[in-house]
Amino acid sequence: MQLETGNVVSHDSEGTLYRVLTLELPNISSNAVPGQFVHLRVSALQDAVLRRPFSIYRVDGKNLSILYKNVGRGTSSMCTLRPGDAVNVLGPLGNGFPTAVSSGKFPVLVAGGYGVAPLYFLATRLPVKGVLFVGGARARDILLNDRFKALGWNVCIATEDGSLGTRGRVTEPFDAWIQSLGGDAKPEIFACGPNGMLKALCDRARQGGWNAWISLDRHMGCGVGACLACIQRVVMEGQEVLVRVCKEGPVFESRTIVWEDGNHEA
Repeated sequence: MQLETGNVVSHDSEGTLYRVLTLELPNISSNAVPGQFVHLRVSALQDAVLRRPFSIYRVDGKNLSILYKNVGRGTSSMCTLRPGDAVNVLGPLGNGFPTAVSSGKFPVLVAGGYGVAPLYFLATRLPVKGVLFVGGARARDILLNDRFKALGWNVCIATEDGSLGTRGRVTEPFDAWIQSLGGDAKPEIFACGPNGMLKALCDRARQGGWNAWISLDRHMGCGVGACLACIQRVVMEGQEVLVRVCKEGPVFESRTIVWEDGNHEA
């Protein structure tokens, strides 16, 4: 973990609702692992005590990029950043995805909305190309599919309104793909998105006997495990315990996660 101040290299639109902020952060970039995140201090918010957490979307040498949506005071202030502006960043934080695939397994990435960001970073590091299933409410919520294709990944898209790809939730094309493989399906799943999607994938992984690595989305006040705002119940060594998503996560193996209904994927 480093505290580093970096200059804005570029700040570009990604579709109609999202932006990509690239910062020169040589120390953080050199230590970043897919699935980790950074905490940014938004200098325009003088009254804001807490930093804002963002998944790491891309690392290119000494530059690090995040993908974000303008949804509140913090991100609205970030939209004003220009090349050359200085930004204070804490990171990399948390534990990320494994960057290897188990022997004989096929990598499958599943993303909801801009949960696709850390999975793109992962796709650049995995030694085996696989398939990405990405879902959103509408076409404008589908991001980076061309970038994944350029890396050599197959991309399957689902939108709830049917404006792009399959109509429905992202689990529908995933289920159809699994069924098309018959008994030969040997996926290793890496997922990031809303809780409902993640739990559905955990259920499928349990039923299929597959490994699944799940990036949980929780409110992270401090990012370093001190404020206890992101507590999650998991199973470790046969016992249910409380862990901090920002510190022990955000990535967990699916069988360890205890969901709100009291069931875990053991």
